[in-house]
Amino acid sequence: MKKKPIVIEENYLERIPCRPASLVWTSDAEGAVTLEVENTGWANRIAQKLFGRPKVSFIHLDKIGSFVWPLLDGEKTITELGKLVEEHFGEEAHPLYERLAQYFRILDSYHFIEWRTDNKQ
Repeated sequence: MKKKPIVIEENYLERIPCRPASLVWTSDAEGAVTLEVENTGWANRIAQKLFGRPKVSFIHLDKIGSFVWPLLDGEKTITELGKLVEEHFGEEAHPLYERLAQYFRILDSYHFIEWRTDNKQ
């Protein structure tokens, strides 16, 4: 009989997101954040030459995303960020943790964030 591998469940809300140093971003006077993503690679280069695609894409975050983005310092967990969002936006941010978890999954899928891997002390 084969042994089943031991799976350690991680609480997603206890993960610590941080901004990659290589990702350029700006914030306007109202606090709206725009990420500047360089389109690299051979497929992007072909699309740029043949279809006039831009070399840099500008990703505009919504107001909750723009509030959270500057707080990604590699120290706060998603739970701690959620408390700050709730203090600032109140009921407007609900369902809070489902929304934040989905937000970070999307940012992660596009490699817009990194996860701190060492344990927080």
